[in-house]
Amino acid sequence: MKTRALLLLAMLLPALAQADEYAGMLGYLNQSRIDGRALAGASGAIAVNQVAGDINTQANLVGMAQGNQARVDIDARSTSSRNSVLLEGPLHASAHLDGQALQDANGIATINQTSGIANTSMNMVRATLAREGIRESDDEALAESSVTASAGGQGRAGNGLAAGTRSVGVAASAMQGFDGVLQLNQIAGAGNDTANILGMSVHGNP
Repeated sequence: MKTRALLLLAMLLPALAQADEYAGMLGYLNQSRIDGRALAGASGAIAVNQVAGDINTQANLVGMAQGNQARVDIDARSTSSRNSVLLEGPLHASAHLDGQALQDANGIATINQTSGIANTSMNMVRATLAREGIRESDDEALAESSVTASAGGQGRAGNGLAAGTRSVGVAASAMQGFDGVLQLNQIAGAGNDTANILGMSVHGNP
């Protein structure tokens, strides 16, 4: 009986080692990073969606119009249901922008970095060049603007969600010398919603 028990234990040890290695791989998949000289010196419309994890939603939307009565409408909607993730261990999530990323770049840069479970991040830019000119808007008018976004029912996770580590950050060396419009969402965790929305109306002579 003892010999059989020892043999069974010896057979289980390699399987346990493989399970630990697989768990470590899953932890690595919950890290998103933009590093080195990524997008350094880039020019124009720059859009990046970077995600590690499950049931995450990202969008970068830019609309521009020019004319006598120019108008831009952006309506983004995302809905999902009955999605779930079985999380057996702690959630270790990180999202970092490091190195010389985006140094001396220019234009419109919209970036989403997400690590974790059931997160939503969105960037929107709406710009019009029209003869109508610039109209002042109060908070109520902005709330009823033609740029709308909604997200719901992203999903849920199982045990271990509260445990683990979360880390987001931007290195001091990143984005130096950037010129233009920059929108950045960084998420590490679960069930978060973030959005950057910019609307511009400029008077001109199309």
